[in-house]
Amino acid sequence: MFQGLEHTAISSPNPQKLAEWYVEHLGFHINFTYAGNYFVKAPNGTMLEIIPADRPLAAPQTTANNKDGGIRHLAIANDNFDAAYAFLKSKAVTFCGEPFETLGNRLVFFNDCDGNLLHLIQREKPLP
Repeated sequence: MFQGLEHTAISSPNPQKLAEWYVEHLGFHINFTYAGNYFVKAPNGTMLEIIPADRPLAAPQTTANNKDGGIRHLAIANDNFDAAYAFLKSKAVTFCGEPFETLGNRLVFFNDCDGNLLHLIQREKPLP
């Protein structure tokens, strides 16, 4: 009956600008738009809906505090961590620290143009 998540929504004071950021920085494409809402689709088929917000985030999320309630970050899959990290650096992305390794996985946290927290991850072994 249930098949999984169809999309995740992020509110933004400028949905078009944020949608274009995901296109330019992460290789998504604008899949569908209506009434100021933008669906962006990743190469692997996952989608975000970017919807209008009345105001921006109070402050950019600069640490991965997984103890607070709510969605904490979006994990970005890639096939070449070093190349993806270098590309994001060339785009002047704001990083929350240096890349690190944990349990054989490589990670680095960063912000999109609205301050939402994302992380680039390359897993040693895919999740089961």
